[in-house]
Amino acid sequence: MNVTKTLDATGLACPMPIVKTKKAIKDIETGEVLEVHATDQGAKSDLSAWTKSSGHELLETDESSEVLKFWIKKGE
Repeated sequence: MNVTKTLDATGLACPMPIVKTKKAIKDIETGEVLEVHATDQGAKSDLSAWTKSSGHELLETDESSEVLKFWIKKGE
């Protein structure tokens, strides 16, 4: 996967991972991919809901370690 930007939101509690993700996605172009790292378990549901409501696409999630990883493709 071709990642354009990586956001480190580890150690941040809700709602900061989603707030930082909203800011970071503005810095990339439509169709590009933002990789988000978070440790807050709430980020799973927050990012999933936010991508659906904002027109972006959650491509993949990796929960295999204590750092959760999300790949979000920017929509229109």
